[in-house]
Parts: sequence; structure tokens; C-alpha cells
Amino acid sequence: MALPILSDVANLPDSEIAVQVRSLGKSYRIQHKLRSASDEQRGQRRRRPWPWGLGEHLAERTTEELFWALREVSFDVPKGKVFGIIGQNGAGKSTLLKLLSRITDPTEGYAEIRGRVGSLLEVGTGFHPELSGRENIYLNGTLLGMRRREINAVLDDIIDFAEVSRFIDTPVKRYSSGMYVRLAFAVAAHLEPEILIIDEVLAVGDIRFQQKCLGKMKDVTGHGRTVLFVSHSLNTVNTLCDECLLLENGRIKQIGPTSEITAAYFNSNQDGSGPLLDLHASPLGDEVAQLYGARLIDDGGQTISHGRLDETFGVEITYEIGSFHQPVIPNLHFYSSGTCAFVTSPTAMPLLKPGVHRAVAWLPPGLLNAGQYTVNIAASSIDPVCVHFHLMDRFSFSVIEDLNDESRQGYVHSVPGLVRPRLQWDLL
Repeated sequence: MALPILSDVANLPDSEIAVQVRSLGKSYRIQHKLRSASDEQRGQRRRRPWPWGLGEHLAERTTEELFWALREVSFDVPKGKVFGIIGQNGAGKSTLLKLLSRITDPTEGYAEIRGRVGSLLEVGTGFHPELSGRENIYLNGTLLGMRRREINAVLDDIIDFAEVSRFIDTPVKRYSSGMYVRLAFAVAAHLEPEILIIDEVLAVGDIRFQQKCLGKMKDVTGHGRTVLFVSHSLNTVNTLCDECLLLENGRIKQIGPTSEITAAYFNSNQDGSGPLLDLHASPLGDEVAQLYGARLIDDGGQTISHGRLDETFGVEITYEIGSFHQPVIPNLHFYSSGTCAFVTSPTAMPLLKPGVHRAVAWLPPGLLNAGQYTVNIAASSIDPVCVHFHLMDRFSFSVIEDLNDESRQGYVHSVPGLVRPRLQWDLL
């Protein structure tokens, strides 16, 4: 079986590969209760004197099932890259990171990690609760093979980054969850592992700390270190990661450039809908107008998989008009989470000749907020009002943004609302 490895990675020498995974798998045995004692059996048992029959517990039999949490996973991560791992809950992301972090052993295959590994899989992972924050820093550094003078060189930076100087000599079991995660990330990022493995660290902590994490991760990769990053936030993955891996049911579904993989992940959760629709085989409509297709395009007319908040993009529809005595008006209904954001149609509509036509609705930067959208596509005539086709819940796309964009001013959370207009402000 061909390994799903990026073409530009496959040609790299081993010395340039930080993580090499081959046919990695992890299975567990799950028990199921096959049969339990009936109410009648339990009633009869209660009427008999104690002790009850010694072998009666055998009436409740169990069977075992072999469950593969991860199977046939193979990929390479070059040195100095930020590699994203995405997928739905239960896809095997955390299992993969635990295998790479040597927390658990694989059932089959292997993973070769070339360098010291720092892991942040859960809040406080690797901390001894009875030890102080300072003692845990030295403990983690020692486990990484660092000398005491090497740890001393970054000790103040860790404490400053975590903002726990007042409590650095307090046992970490008394830390709040926020203090825990700040110190855990600071330790993982500053103790100079060649490979940093992080699971959803940006899902916790306050806004200012999350921005510090983003900046630190950029700094880490700028010094040639490798990061494996798991997140459910497609914006964060698109901002940080060079390449990405999509897991589904414990197996690799797709691997490649981040923008392509995150778009595929979004589209796979849209129940058959997506940003490219072809209805030529079975057009929708009546004798007046029929819809042939729709696609998401960039400002150059090329098909794209998602829109970007800071760029112009459009929704293009292709439809055919028959012989008719008045204009047929295309209109698009934009929905987000079941709420209609807006409806748009041409402000002036000429009477088009019979034949195939294209119509594009252009969305300027900032009109749609980052998020996921569904577009209902329709065409109507006015006198009298008549809908000639109306396609619902089949065309969808996502809008992403760069979390490092200066206009965010360091804010890394999602911004609420359906629109993000670029308004003129006067500051007096």
C-alpha cells in the first residue's frame, strides 16, 4: 500500500525528517455484557438462604471486541515545520499524540522521533502535584536530558512567561487551572525540545495568554524546531500549520497543504454539500429557468475551496433561461447556523436572451465573518411572483482568517457576529 506522504517530503533525506511514522496502530479490548440474570432469577435467589449459589455470577457473561483506535497511520514531518492534526472527536488524534509522546505503546508499526520531545497534552501533564512550580521545571528539564545550568539559563524566562512568580515555590496542586496551563506551556516551549507536541493548548487560558502562545509557537518554529499541533479551530490551524493531516475513524483520510485539508474537513461535515456544485446531469428548475451549477471563486475567476475574510471572493451560478417575457432574477440566501444573514440579488436586471448564463455575487473583504455558511440558490420572476428554481442546503463554504492579522490587535478568539464590515472610524 502506498504511504500517504507529501511529495515534497518523500524526497527529503532522513537527516531532514523530524518525525517518521510507519503503519502505526493502537488497539484496545472492549468488554460487552452478553447476558445478565433475569428479574426472575434474581427473585428466586433472594428467596433462598444465604449464601447464594457460588457459580451464579457466571450467568452474567461477557464478550470481548478488538477496537482499533488508530490503524495504518504513516507520514513524515520535516524538521522546522508546524504540522497540524485535525479530525472529529474520536478520530484518533489524542491517541496518535500519546503514541508519539511515548505515553502509551503501539500495537503495531512504529514512530521514529529524532530529537528531544516536549509534550503538552493535558493541563498539568508531567507535573508532580506535591512539587512546587520551580521543582517541576527542573524535573521536566531533567527528563528531557538537560543539564542544570541549561535549565537555569531559561528559568526566569519560564517564570515570566507563565506569570506565576508569586507562586513558583508553591506546590502545583494548589494552582488554579489557569496557572497550571500557563506554566505547562511555558515549560514545554522554553526547555528547548527539538519537537513540541501540543493538544488544544489554545482552547484554554485568557485571551492575552493565548496570543502569547501563538507568538511563542511562531518563535519556536523560527528557531528550527518542529511542532505537532492538534486543534478543532480551523482558523488556528490555518494560521499556524504548514501541512496538515486529517484523521477519520483512526485512519488517515487525507494529508497535504493545510488550506486544502481544512477545506476538505469542513466539506466532509456538510452532508454532501460543498463549494462546488454540478447539476448538469439533472438540472433543477422549470421551463423558464434551470440551475446547472454553482462554485466559489476568487477575484480572478478560479475555483476555490474556501473564502478568506480579508479578500474578495464570489459565488457564481450557471443557469439557463428559456423564452420568457420578463427578467428572471437570480438571488442568493446566505445562512449561518440556521440564521439568514442576508439575501442578495442584482440591483438592475436586464431581460436576458434565451440560453446559458453566468451570474456572480461578489463578497467584499469583511462582509462575512470567519465561519461556515450555506447558500440557498434561487431564481424568480416578479409579475406575478414565481420561483423557477430554489436549491436549499446544497451549496456551502467556510470563511477563514489569519489570527495574526494586525486588525485583530492580538485578539485570538473567534469574533462574534455574521458580518465583519471594515467601517470608517474617527478617533477624536
